[in-house]
Amino acid sequence: MKTSTLLRTCFCTILCLFLSISLQAQEEDYPSPFWSNVRFGGGIGLSFANGFFSATLAPSAIYEVNEQFALGVGLNGTYNSEKDFYRSTILGGSILTLYNVIPELQLSAEFEELNVNRNYEDDLGLQDENYWYPALFVGAGFRSNNFTFGIRYDVLYDEERSIYADPWAPFVRVFF
Repeated sequence: MKTSTLLRTCFCTILCLFLSISLQAQEEDYPSPFWSNVRFGGGIGLSFANGFFSATLAPSAIYEVNEQFALGVGLNGTYNSEKDFYRSTILGGSILTLYNVIPELQLSAEFEELNVNRNYEDDLGLQDENYWYPALFVGAGFRSNNFTFGIRYDVLYDEERSIYADPWAPFVRVFF
């Protein structure tokens, strides 16, 4: 076989291979069954008062296993400051499970692990703390389509170290 014929044959084979791969890749433009069950949501918080500022960004995503059960993950970033007295940066993540007893009633469990970095002044002077804080929330809420509101309770609540003022906390969830 001549070298030119061999080169043409190799070129045609490679071209056909690339064309078939290209056509197959175009067929996979439709979302996979996995991604069609993923929902995104989260929370945004902003508050301020006389000398106080707080901002939170907490994106999350869930995977709906079926109409009743979902699993998810979340991130949390919060910054707080109060005029020359208190400053904190809180970063962490969570894992979340949701169970819809009936379409309108959602039970939840969420484990959250946060790295807390606080600077504040008290009777002993300037304090600088950096520690990890775990929280385990169990909750119940009313659900309507993608929107859920309810209340949750932190079973690991520690009054001295928690970033939350109380173990009971209302929540609002929206997933798209």
